Amino acid sequence: MPRLTPLTPDTAVGASRGLLADLISRHGQISDMVSTMAHSPAVLGGYLQLSRAMGRAKLDRRISERISIAVQVLQGCGLCLDAHVGAARAMGVDEEEIEQARAGTSADPAIAAIITLALQVYREPTSITDEQVIALREHGYSDRAIADVVGVVALNILTGAFNLLAGLTPESDTGA
Repeated sequence: MPRLTPLTPDTAVGASRGLLADLISRHGQISDMVSTMAHSPAVLGGYLQLSRAMGRAKLDRRISERISIAVQVLQGCGLCLDAHVGAARAMGVDEEEIEQARAGTSADPAIAAIITLALQVYREPTSITDEQVIALREHGYSDRAIADVVGVVALNILTGAFNLLAGLTPESDTGA
């Protein structure tokens, strides 16, 4: 059961009112997460800005979705996990790789290495080593793609923590 009430452009106040109205006019509908984030214009605005910025990330989306799956398994947000599994499937990631991502790895050593980095960013960033970053470069990742991992993890922490706080679950989400 949701703990916070989703808002509409009519019930939101301040900057959230305009943000919600704009999102609805562009997309037709919004998710319960976004409409509930509207309680805090700072959180909603920050989420939208980070989400847009990560849309321009250099890291391949099929990899970032696997990172998101691994992070959400740890964080425990079912709503986020379902969304990222669905997105990975839509991008052609096979079920075996989705299961590997749930376990925090991949059959592909390069993808396994970047998922490992992401989980370290999530759990214990002080454990990241110079050798690990060098190995990621040897796998073909640019410094930009490696840096993008932090953004992917941060976005997942924000959305997952918010959904858990708000009590949003896969069953409670009605929008896209």
